[in-house]
This record gives sequence, C-alpha cells and structure tokens, in this order.
Amino acid sequence: MVVMSVAILAACGQKKYEPVAVNEATDICVICNMQVKDDAFATQLTTKDGKNLKFDDIGCMNKWKEQNGTENIGMDYVRDYNDKEWVEYSKASYVYDESLRTPMAYGIVSFKDKTAAEAFVKEQGVGKVLTAGDLSSHEWKQNTDMMNMDMHDDNEGHMDEHSSKEDADSKEMDM
Repeated sequence: MVVMSVAILAACGQKKYEPVAVNEATDICVICNMQVKDDAFATQLTTKDGKNLKFDDIGCMNKWKEQNGTENIGMDYVRDYNDKEWVEYSKASYVYDESLRTPMAYGIVSFKDKTAAEAFVKEQGVGKVLTAGDLSSHEWKQNTDMMNMDMHDDNEGHMDEHSSKEDADSKEMDM
C-alpha cells in the first residue's frame, strides 16, 4: 500500500510536456504576429500551467523569454532543420550566421545534434555551431538588411527557406 502511494505521488509530480502540431491557418507568433509556418523555423514553448505559445523564429521565442522570464516554462522546443522533428531546446545544436535566412532574420538554425549542425556549416560554408548554453549569452539581433529584403516578399514577410539573395533581387526588379 505504501509503495503504491509513493508511486502515485511520484507520477503526479512529473508533468509531461509535449510539442503540439502547428496549424498554419490559425497559429500566429506571439511576438511579431506573423503566421507560424509548419517548417524548420517554427518553435514553441509550453508554460507550467499548460499554455502553448508558438513562434515563427527562434529569435522571437528568445524575445518572449527576455520579456517573461524562464521560470514558468515547462518545456521549449525547436525544429530540426533537416527533418522538422521537434527537439527539446536544451538538447538541440544551433548554427548562427547573420547571412542565414530565417523568418525574422535572426540567422539561427536548429538541429537535433552537433553532427548535423557541423554538416550544415560545412555544406553552406558559413556559420558557427552553438549549444543552448551558448545562446544564453548570444547577441540576439536581427539582420536589418535581410528584413528589408523580406518586406518585398509575397509570402507574408517570410522568404522560402531555400530562397537566395538572387531570388529576392529578381523579385524587387519585377515590382
């Protein structure tokens, strides 16, 4: 009887947080009010009281944390750039370079492990591999030049994740 009571109490104390699916028709970033795409840049967190918040860029999630603190976060998630699986923020690896195109131009891409992040840097020829711990002291700034290019995008302020500067330049010429 005592063992069963202890097991029940232990189970009650362990709240399980899970990522939820992105609904592009209704999910809006709580920081920038842009549509959250079901893509490699979507992030989310669940508060300890069960409220789920979604973001279109890891930089927006960081801004929310700066404004609200982290003590009420039950779990936070990022997407693996390659297969779009949800990964716990603290367990992911990240690549930063100001030239990397992300929805709000913070230039950070997330990966499920360091090997994938290193492969991305090698393939792209740019970027620095970071941990979640490194991001706590990262200078979170947006690439304003990239933001200005994105203002001309037809995709609600988001460039396609595979777009290039040449694509943006040709769109500007077409206008």
